[in-house]
Amino acid sequence: MTTVTTYLLEHAWLPDGISDDVYATVVDGRFSKVGHDPVRGAHRLAGLTIPGLANCHSHAFHRALRGRTQRGDGTFWTWREQMYAVAQRLDPDAYRELAVAVFGEMALAGITTVGEFHYLHHGPDGTPYDDPNAMGNALLDAAREVGIRITLLDTCYLTAGIGRPPEGVQVRYSDGSGRDWQDRVDEQTAEEGGDVVVGAAIHSVRAVPLEEMRLVADWADRFEVPLHVHLSEQVAENDECLAAYGRTPTEVLAEAGALGDRTSAVHATHLTDSDVALLGSTRTVACFCPTTERDLGDGVGPSTRLRDAGSPLTLGSDSHAVVDLFEEMRAVELDERLVSRSRGHWRAPDLLRAATYAGHASLGFRDAGRIEPGARADLVSLDLASPRTAGCGPTAETVAYAVSAADVTGVVAGGRVLLEQGERGDAEQRVGAALAAAVEGLLR
Repeated sequence: MTTVTTYLLEHAWLPDGISDDVYATVVDGRFSKVGHDPVRGAHRLAGLTIPGLANCHSHAFHRALRGRTQRGDGTFWTWREQMYAVAQRLDPDAYRELAVAVFGEMALAGITTVGEFHYLHHGPDGTPYDDPNAMGNALLDAAREVGIRITLLDTCYLTAGIGRPPEGVQVRYSDGSGRDWQDRVDEQTAEEGGDVVVGAAIHSVRAVPLEEMRLVADWADRFEVPLHVHLSEQVAENDECLAAYGRTPTEVLAEAGALGDRTSAVHATHLTDSDVALLGSTRTVACFCPTTERDLGDGVGPSTRLRDAGSPLTLGSDSHAVVDLFEEMRAVELDERLVSRSRGHWRAPDLLRAATYAGHASLGFRDAGRIEPGARADLVSLDLASPRTAGCGPTAETVAYAVSAADVTGVVAGGRVLLEQGERGDAEQRVGAALAAAVEGLLR
């Protein structure tokens, strides 16, 4: 049965810029027509409407750490021990409950697609579940329930460090070998659908030996799916890689055949000039997660150097210290200002493209992230009269530098209404209650 809905967008960010009084007709979840010809009975969306946002790097279970790991001092490595303690507690039911709540928070923030970097594969002692993909399926079920699309970046994670077997909770991450990882993910791949992409991930050069990296990269090439990898997030990672291989992590990934325009290098923080050139020349995507990178004290990555070398930018919320892609957008520019002590490195429309079309493309949804005929019908409406946005006007600069997730008033994902204008308060209460129940139940 064909479903047809037409929206009148008071202001809309289209591929060629901001336009007023735009009529967008949706047929079976896709835009069939976008223009200025009036349509009787169109459903009006007030404010500025943009395409749906793509959260390109998420670890759903990290949301349970918000407000806890900020106590006291420490480093990434001490934070990791707290994260491991949460990872030890999860089972498929608890994971699904938490993911429903986390993805609900994302939907309220205008996120219509998430890239879930998933490595919690097996039981706490490393024994596979009867369904070897039970944990991954819990994430897929959660995304379907909320109504957002998901790219499950099934992650190969085999070692505690270069040459060291898994330790502690890491045993539940490991499939034993790259071949065993392939066998398990082959079963997961058979279940993907129109709103699900099953991609691949190499956790890091610390966690996957070179020969196994090649297997993961080959699998991603064979199925032409996204491949993501944590890259040079920590100086210690670079030092360990140089000691073991005599090359930087970027150079090792290149040797493994893991770079290219379907690969996303997540964080890409501590890079040499040759690393930047190598990532750019291969059109490898740079996925920045500024709110997590500053929360963990990782450092500031070379976003403009990567861009100028040829690497597209995308964004993620990673550990969910904050779920707000607008904050991630402006943080790329503002962090660059702190490093360079100058302004104007990123144009607002370019930041918007990173959060919308470029992000969706990097997750395998090249038909999303634009309000145009044929694209998946995602619409995110923003309040232009809140205390943050009042007087700013319907501009790309308002979106990139004034809007917050709290200004999202309406969300449509693939034609499905996730948040009706005027209902945000009730939706926030529901999602807040779900998050409290899931987190408290997990940590009890």
